[in-house]
Amino acid sequence: MQLSSPSPELEPGPTRGVSRRPAILALCLGGFGIGTTEFVAMGLLPEMSSGLGISEPTAGHLISAYALGVVIGAPTIAALSARVPRRTLLIALMVAFTVGNVASVLAPSYPTLMVARFVAGLPHGAYFGVAALVAAYLAEPGHRAKAVATVMMGLSVANVVGVPVATWIGQGLGWRSAFALVAVIGVATVAALAAWIPRLDGMPVTNPVTELGALRRVQVWMTLIVGMVGFGGMFAVYSYISSTLTEVSGLAKSLVPLALMIYGVGMVAGNYLGGYLADRALMQGLFGAMAAMAVILAVFVLAVRNPVTALVFVFLVGVAGSSLVPGLQTRLMDVAEDAQTLAASLNHAALNIANAFGAWIGGVVIAAGYGYTAPAAVGSMLAVAGLGVLAAAVILQRRAAAAAAT
Repeated sequence: MQLSSPSPELEPGPTRGVSRRPAILALCLGGFGIGTTEFVAMGLLPEMSSGLGISEPTAGHLISAYALGVVIGAPTIAALSARVPRRTLLIALMVAFTVGNVASVLAPSYPTLMVARFVAGLPHGAYFGVAALVAAYLAEPGHRAKAVATVMMGLSVANVVGVPVATWIGQGLGWRSAFALVAVIGVATVAALAAWIPRLDGMPVTNPVTELGALRRVQVWMTLIVGMVGFGGMFAVYSYISSTLTEVSGLAKSLVPLALMIYGVGMVAGNYLGGYLADRALMQGLFGAMAAMAVILAVFVLAVRNPVTALVFVFLVGVAGSSLVPGLQTRLMDVAEDAQTLAASLNHAALNIANAFGAWIGGVVIAAGYGYTAPAAVGSMLAVAGLGVLAAAVILQRRAAAAAAT
């Protein structure tokens, strides 16, 4: 079922005198900071809504604002910065990310915080897209998906360490302190990128017209739709995980950071699994992860009523969701041909559309009176829809390959 082949730009680069580990660690640290700021708001929604004097579903719009920033920023920055050297671009993106989080700390009201979260989200997709390409360029032969997964590991580790710690700090010192911690991580990342990322002179750059060519490719759009639809269910659940666990599972509020850490451990495991599968059986791995997501979210509706089974399934949701990311990222880079920067960045735009949509639909069903288990039921249906889109993409690609062979 492996229908796509690596694009030349994804082949390991000629940078042989450079130690790969520090460079990829620097890229991973950026992912850690981004993952912390993206997910910590979900664990602090009750505190943010109380502090700002708004309802929790309204506070959920702050999650959507960040996601909207990712969606707009990813294609815009990727296209406009096509000629910028990759090392320079990575540093500039992380500086912008840090500024957005400082603005979140200082925002005096809900509207200004909405703007700050939007600004903080703008560099997100472009950073991960460029970081994935750089990691693949530096990787050893046969390990490009593993290198991409290592960069994404920062996002997963953020949910084990960054999000629980930031949530704990936010609960004790106020939600603004959580974003102050993220700003510190951003400064550290800028320093690490400047110190450890090589010049990458041999890594090709393109131009805006070439990059925008990705939008003409059906398989790019199909892969993006898989992420937008199939991933929405995970965010529908996770956006309201704090209240779900306290109101439905009966978990003490003080244990919410532990639950977030368990979710993060699941993300680490899923990220490793997703990278392993993407290097060996890309499409089979994507189908398996999406099917697992549909089943796990369906069972979560019942499992969440007991605190022990709720924590088990919080872990499993993390595994299933995170295992999709390396595969989707790798497939996008494969089918994008010579427009890989934009395509790789669009993966995170798609996932953040899923983030915004998931937070929105979760808030809708909760506000409609269906309770905190309803988002998981809706999420399971979204995962099934994602499976359908993925199957359609395979059928279309096989037909195109057959037509080209005749």
